[in-house]
Amino acid sequence: MTGPDASTPVTVCRLRWDDPDAVALRAAMTGELRQRYADRPHDPIHLPPARVLIPGSVAWTGVAYTVDATPVGHAALRWHGPDLELKRMYVVPAHRGRGIADQLLDAAREAAGQFGAGRIVLQTGDRQPDAVRRYVRAGYRPVPVFPPYDTLPYSRCYALVIHPRAPRKAPVPA
Repeated sequence: MTGPDASTPVTVCRLRWDDPDAVALRAAMTGELRQRYADRPHDPIHLPPARVLIPGSVAWTGVAYTVDATPVGHAALRWHGPDLELKRMYVVPAHRGRGIADQLLDAAREAAGQFGAGRIVLQTGDRQPDAVRRYVRAGYRPVPVFPPYDTLPYSRCYALVIHPRAPRKAPVPA
């Protein structure tokens, strides 16, 4: 392929946090972030191990698959007080620019609505302007850096107000 398509149809599947495809995508993301922030060896880009995301706190994990079942994107939601926090949003570099991130964000927003959350919050770093542009375009707005990310000096935090899905009412017989 010589250039990205305008959009690539993917299917976002809800998986377990420890699914091998989800684990592999998160490992790829970590590797990419370590390279992006490599010149800041003394400035943490992740929380210390004692404050890392606990798998049991994850409410939803989505992996985007192409039609040939290739995993190309990841997003997760965990409870952060009354909000759901978007975690580990990632699209494989060779598949960026094809709308996959938008599809993951839509799936996360849909899941958050089903869980009844009023907001999705997220944290990203100052060297991820591509991610910031994507979030702002999707309706996320800057918010003050919230704990535990206030210990990470280059954090940027955003929030999206969502409208929880109202329970469906049974149709009234005619």
